[in-house]
Amino acid sequence: MTTIQNPILSGFNPDPSICRAGEDYYIAVSTFEWFPGVGIYHSKDLKNWRLVSRPLNRLSQLNMLGNPDSGGIWAPALSYNDGKFWLIYTDVKVTEGQWKDCHNYLVTCDTIDGVWSEPNRLNSSGFDPSLFHEDDGRKYVVNMLWDHRVGNHNFYGIVLQEYSVEEQKLIGKAEVIFKGTDIKLTEAPHLYKMNGYYYLLTAEGGTKYEHQATIARSKDLFGQYEVHPENPLITSFPYPRNPLQKAGHASIVHTHTNEWFLVHLTGRPLPRGEHALLDPRGFCPLGRETAIQRLEWKNDWPYVAGGNQPSVEIIGPAIEEVKWERDYPEKDDFSSKTLNLHFQSLRVPLEDDTLSLTDNPGHLRLYGKESLTSKFTQAFIARRWQHFNFTAETKVAFHPETFQQSAGLVNYYNTQNWTSLQISWNEENGRILELMTCDNFSFGAPLLGEEIVIPAEIEYVYLRVEVNTHIYQYSYSFDGNNWTLIPIKFESYKLSDDYIQGGGFFTGAFVGMKCQDTSGQNKPADFDYFIYKAISK
Repeated sequence: MTTIQNPILSGFNPDPSICRAGEDYYIAVSTFEWFPGVGIYHSKDLKNWRLVSRPLNRLSQLNMLGNPDSGGIWAPALSYNDGKFWLIYTDVKVTEGQWKDCHNYLVTCDTIDGVWSEPNRLNSSGFDPSLFHEDDGRKYVVNMLWDHRVGNHNFYGIVLQEYSVEEQKLIGKAEVIFKGTDIKLTEAPHLYKMNGYYYLLTAEGGTKYEHQATIARSKDLFGQYEVHPENPLITSFPYPRNPLQKAGHASIVHTHTNEWFLVHLTGRPLPRGEHALLDPRGFCPLGRETAIQRLEWKNDWPYVAGGNQPSVEIIGPAIEEVKWERDYPEKDDFSSKTLNLHFQSLRVPLEDDTLSLTDNPGHLRLYGKESLTSKFTQAFIARRWQHFNFTAETKVAFHPETFQQSAGLVNYYNTQNWTSLQISWNEENGRILELMTCDNFSFGAPLLGEEIVIPAEIEYVYLRVEVNTHIYQYSYSFDGNNWTLIPIKFESYKLSDDYIQGGGFFTGAFVGMKCQDTSGQNKPADFDYFIYKAISK
């Protein structure tokens, strides 16, 4: 047996839903406002994973234009039944205030990386839907039910309703089958049938440090459900020194070797140093990640092996290890006809008038669009931070003619939190390199009055960021060999769920390339390559 190190999916990969198809294993994760929607990872051994599909990749399936930060795709649920894959997901349109306006859909595909179907609209009653396949062929949808009424708790309970494959819609009456425990915030339902019982796995306590996974069982699908005698199934809340925090939002898989495992959400806070352990509890710029634990059974109840807190290392299944080639190149020279699956845009796909890999072959060309604060169309392509220490680098040709045009390297959390090293223009010096910052919607220009002048004969400018755990800094070069460090230090923790307006956001830090043109002239920038390289420390 091999050992497995957690997390198995590093960087922003939350809300894992695991399923098995024969001897293949797949995990679907949330992508929120990032497009294409949903990430699906593949493994043969539960240890080595590769990104193989982004199923929601066209506007007819997912249009998030104008969606709020941390709206969009919440908690997709992936299952395999009747010889095909089923994916059920939420598109959240409103996150602030008394309502969670959200719509739940179902898509299917015969193969994990094929062309997924057009979506069937299911309901809009709450988020985190999941599909249960009963032994007799009938199917049921469970989701949390949102209660907007003043004075009521918003999380009303878990609702169950039958889904008709023939009619492609929900039928019959929706029944509340579980109100949750006194921890409340009951969400993320998954149903399983094992040992003569129906097991209902939910998440409770919110998605911050109080998070947990709760499990209950019943002999009847519609209840009454009794809660695990030693609930929660997993949590990090009582264990502040565990490096894997926020444990919860989980799903269960039964392997072809007759072993049981639980995948769950987790977050790794930055090292605390001299700071107090609990106030605040910590900051996770890598976002909420996915970890795995071994399950054991006692008296027809599952238990996490070693106790109900997450382990950094576990014993893997009795399956021979299968390693994959790296699923992203350390250096992407944009010679392919399509972008690597690790790259995403915000809210909508970037059409030919915004992004091209052919207009200047061997380059990613971005035509300038709206600002980084826009919730509509940004010419911005980025990938997750997946390591506490890494460098990212690009080489860009851009010739702005107005201060309203800029292009460069961005580290981004959401529309209200980012930094950018960018080529722009001003009246005195022509082309310049400048820094722009947005800190909880407070804007700054750290190089104001000391912008770096780009020599007229220079075509390409090289831009780099080095992330060193707590701090990241930008550098630039005019020849690719001689680099100049910009002596301004940015704090990694400001690109975390835990920092953004005091928490309550759900994504993670990204790094990528943007081209902005608020003059409306769609000025293009050509990016020759993009490097993402982890640094081991």
